[in-house]
Amino acid sequence: MSKFVTKDLFEITPEIAHLAALCEESNAIDRELYGKYDVKRGLRDMNGKGVLAGLTNVSDVRAKKIVDGEEVPCPGNLYYRGYNIKDLVNGFLKEDHYGFEEIAYLLLFGELPTRQELADFQVMLSDRRTLPPNFVRDVIMKAPSRDMMNSLSRSILSLYRYDAKADDTSIPNVLRQCLNLISQFPMLMVYGYHAYNFRRGQDLFIYAPRPELSMAENILMMLREDRQYTKLEAKILDMAMVLHMDHGGGNNSTFTTHVVTSSGTDTYSTMTAAMASLKGPKHGGANIKVTQMFEDMKGVVNDWEDEDEIRQYLYDLLDKKAFDQKGLIYGMGHAVYSVSDPRAEIFKGFVEQLAVEKGYEKEYSLYSKVERLAPEVIGERRRMYKGVNANVDFYSGLVYQMLNLPQALYTPIFAAARIVGWSAHRLEELKNVDKIIRPAYKALAPHRDYIEMDDRGDEVC
Repeated sequence: MSKFVTKDLFEITPEIAHLAALCEESNAIDRELYGKYDVKRGLRDMNGKGVLAGLTNVSDVRAKKIVDGEEVPCPGNLYYRGYNIKDLVNGFLKEDHYGFEEIAYLLLFGELPTRQELADFQVMLSDRRTLPPNFVRDVIMKAPSRDMMNSLSRSILSLYRYDAKADDTSIPNVLRQCLNLISQFPMLMVYGYHAYNFRRGQDLFIYAPRPELSMAENILMMLREDRQYTKLEAKILDMAMVLHMDHGGGNNSTFTTHVVTSSGTDTYSTMTAAMASLKGPKHGGANIKVTQMFEDMKGVVNDWEDEDEIRQYLYDLLDKKAFDQKGLIYGMGHAVYSVSDPRAEIFKGFVEQLAVEKGYEKEYSLYSKVERLAPEVIGERRRMYKGVNANVDFYSGLVYQMLNLPQALYTPIFAAARIVGWSAHRLEELKNVDKIIRPAYKALAPHRDYIEMDDRGDEVC
């Protein structure tokens, strides 16, 4: 029997460890070469500006303005189809209705809906909040995963086999598929969570969505055993989903959507690829890291009012002495924004309101202190090419905690919102670009002559 065969496929055996060392050695690239060949690592320059890779009408992220012919940082702004996100939020708050459906219509179809168009669209989404017969039993309840993003990805891929036109990439058919997935996503998410808990010995309750409720209301209703929620809770979850709905064409998961769409593959595979990207802790999983960091901080910092003690903890984070020893203060900084993240600014006022309702004033005060102190600490310890500010993930984890949402659903809720943006970008890619995305990589390995087996030596496994 080969020495590589092992009974436990999930163990890192000595043989695997040895081969991993070979992998690390053979894959190492001198970082100076990136500068020599002008390679933009992360497809960004030293100032964090992304390499121009496409055109989009869906949304725009602005963090700079031109002053005397020079680009200078300015407070961040986010635009959906040309409308400032702050104006959109103020608009549906003034109208006193939930914003998810209205802003989804805008991103998908390019214009703000009339009252009748919005009402018709709400009915359309409501009618599509259904799953194939026995889907919950045959797919969701079988082999539930502790990781909800993986569970959701499996469910989305499974929907492919129920769709007779799964591979049709015409605009009408892809729009149909996208509307289905947007409507079905909350059920896939919540039912997957309940299925996993049931396998762990907890009670199982599966509630059907109610047609008269908004997307946010249905999520809270289906998630909670008593089906109860306050209007403020639903309003803030709705706002969180609007703020997470899209963020330009270059964010990792949306760029993934463009890349995979350009290959000509189906909608279910495309959305699953985007899900895999969003799952990463540097992207959609960042708010979980923020929450975990603060839980560690609350256990280490004795006096939450002592700014010197808080500052020391932040130093320890950067010095890799605290939390996960990664040298990061999670929730601070952004690839584009350097002065302020408009989503975090909008969030903050409502976070304070929810903190009062839920009795989280002390936690909110701690977050506020860290938001103020962290840029100072980072500026002292790091060489910075642009400013650092709190991003939307800094407060979203606290919001979800106050809403008593399970941590396992933090990233899936992000995905339930962002799937609208992915849909808009997929439709845009299909309409405008009939060319597969294929950037270039410079090969560094020298060409070598083939070595016969007997001449390779015994030291190679």
